[in-house]
Amino acid sequence: MVKNSSTLKINDAELTNDNQQSQSLSDNVCFALYTAGNALVRAYRPLLEQCDLTYPQYLVMQALWLNDGASLTDLSRETRLDLGTLTPIVKRLEAKSLLVRRIDSQDERKKVIQVTPSGIALKQEALSLKQVLLSKVSISEQEIDSLRDLCLTLIDDLNQK
Repeated sequence: MVKNSSTLKINDAELTNDNQQSQSLSDNVCFALYTAGNALVRAYRPLLEQCDLTYPQYLVMQALWLNDGASLTDLSRETRLDLGTLTPIVKRLEAKSLLVRRIDSQDERKKVIQVTPSGIALKQEALSLKQVLLSKVSISEQEIDSLRDLCLTLIDDLNQK
């Protein structure tokens, strides 16, 4: 199907606000957020390799350091990873002896995930990575906090049904 120039203009107008067309991809907030997220994960990667963790594994461990004994559902909610993604991550962390899955004493149909002594020992080393990354950026901690708050607001707004 061949599109004529008038069709392309209509499509362009639908994608942007009439005279406010983007001059480059970086003018789009979605592109800026996407590339910033990728850059952050790339910056974390060599640091996390020292801890033998991937970024998603690091997120799961952080969630457990804050809420040890969480269920898989709790972890999914905290990390915003779906259960299909989260389950293999938990299994890999268990294989590394950083956590164990146990039957909940209150409800034997439910499993809870607990950090092992090895997982607890990793906590200080892994959490110090934030300071390493902060030393690489030119924005202040206050600006980073503000950026985080804005991102969380955006996530909440977009996830409202």
